[in-house]
Amino acid sequence: MIEDAVLWRKSSRSGGSNGGGGSNCVEVAFFDGSVGLRDSKHPYVDIVFGTDAFGTFVAVVKRDGFEQ
Repeated sequence: MIEDAVLWRKSSRSGGSNGGGGSNCVEVAFFDGSVGLRDSKHPYVDIVFGTDAFGTFVAVVKRDGFEQ
């Protein structure tokens, strides 16, 4: 798990006035040349990518979507 000192930022598409509903919250943190992702409902579980791998992940999700 990534240390608590890292600043986690919630996705702007996770809720509020943009129709996200607020229940599907993805958070991202940038630290030491890496990028962390986690679900705010389960903050004790996170995924860590190198910056290049994160760029590839984002490109694939934008292109193909992401099925649960």
